[in-house]
Amino acid sequence: MGDSPARFLDLCLDAVDHQALADWWCAAMGYRRDRDGGESEPVLIVDPAGTGPSIWVNRVPERKTVKNRMHHDVVGDTGALLALGATLLRRRDDEVHWDVLADPEGNEFCVFSRE
Repeated sequence: MGDSPARFLDLCLDAVDHQALADWWCAAMGYRRDRDGGESEPVLIVDPAGTGPSIWVNRVPERKTVKNRMHHDVVGDTGALLALGATLLRRRDDEVHWDVLADPEGNEFCVFSRE
């Protein structure tokens, strides 16, 4: 690990319906399930190319109620993500050069265009 006290390992997302949200992120990012989890066990989804981070989708009893303190950024097609069920929170404008979306459970993420 060198001189640093920590290194990046995985991303984790909380969800009331962790099975459905794992499926949504698999469809959105081309990921696949690596571990299905059960009724209460987390679902692990991974990038089949091995370049993106692994994502654990954890079941929690409560719905999201406030803005994320941390989020992830993706390069992608906002229109296609909206068609999959994301919600547009803020369109790119003169202040920001990315769109802010939310997944079906309200977790915010930023979408940068592929250009």
